[in-house]
Amino acid sequence: MIPLVKMSDAANPTLSRPLGLYVHWPFCRSKCPYCDFNSHVANDVNYDAYGDALCREMAHMASRLDAKRPLHSIFFGGGTPSLMPPETVERVISTARALFGFTETIEITSEANPTSVEASNLASFKAAGVNRVSMGVQSLAAENLAFLGREHSGDEAMAALDVARSVFDRVSIDLIYGLPNQTMAAWETDLSTLFALGLDHLSLYQLTIEQGTVFYTRQRRGETMTANDERAADMFDMTHRIARAHGLPAYEISNFAAPGSECRHNLIYWRAQDWIGIGPGAHGRILVGEKRIGIATRRSPQGWLDAVRQQGHGIDTELHDGADDQIAEIMMMGLRLNEGVDLQACEARFGDHTQWLNQDNLARALENDLITIESRNEGQFMRATDNGRLFLNQLLADILL
Repeated sequence: MIPLVKMSDAANPTLSRPLGLYVHWPFCRSKCPYCDFNSHVANDVNYDAYGDALCREMAHMASRLDAKRPLHSIFFGGGTPSLMPPETVERVISTARALFGFTETIEITSEANPTSVEASNLASFKAAGVNRVSMGVQSLAAENLAFLGREHSGDEAMAALDVARSVFDRVSIDLIYGLPNQTMAAWETDLSTLFALGLDHLSLYQLTIEQGTVFYTRQRRGETMTANDERAADMFDMTHRIARAHGLPAYEISNFAAPGSECRHNLIYWRAQDWIGIGPGAHGRILVGEKRIGIATRRSPQGWLDAVRQQGHGIDTELHDGADDQIAEIMMMGLRLNEGVDLQACEARFGDHTQWLNQDNLARALENDLITIESRNEGQFMRATDNGRLFLNQLLADILL
């Protein structure tokens, strides 16, 4: 496992906490019907203008920190960042290095779709500084790919993975399960095929229907868009069983990795650490002194671009979280992780947990095997059990004051 960085490990948390950079590229060739991310179909993008704006906004965000801190990770997400010109990627990375500096083991990830066009860019992305790729395979079955509105076939996905594995030492894939007509056997076939590749990280998500998507509209019209609860639960259990058998246990509810191969950038989110977000609709959260500041930029690509040109950034909203908000973030994100939440580190910042956890509901959760509290690494860690993770939203509502 990557060493746990406790929030109380240093007198100056702004210097000891890992810092990540998220870069949002909002453009896609087509919009997937399940996607609620800030993505836009565009065929005519002014790449130079967007590259300029990303670097300018990055400089503004760096100025918001109370001390210069090296980046532990960079993540290019979207949208479809593998459609970015490699020279734009290289420019963003070099600007980040100049503004922040890098840790020796910095992880720089780009999402990619498994089309032949994007696979052909992977070597250039590595030359630009990317050292990890996350491939949006989603499925290998033709009927499921059609349902999900994907542009690639199963054969194209496997061919793109071959290219990615020849270029990068670290390759992850995304898959979606829990589709309405997906059988247990079909899901097991996809898993077996992809685990056989020997990848060290997979993100395996149950299909959820998000407001504002095409699937949401179809569901409101009466269509069945997901597997029923019983089959979805069976698929969840089978997914975890097969992953463990291949040496990739879940370190987060939907993410599986060989020990040491966890996504370092996403761990920053789940450990409620610090990251800066740049680009249209990007979010960031940083701790400045004792203040937890949440920043979000304008979602409209053109609106964001105009704002950066005029004022040096596209910030749309800025929130300052109080202690209750920070505790909620730590618990909501940390209980998704297999490692759980360091109660002693939380108490060092926020006081005894009896002040922010409902003791009666916590006792019931412990009795019903939804939560455990374990002694580990000279600390007390609260973690959700496998059963508790199935009901995590309700569990959090019950135990948080």
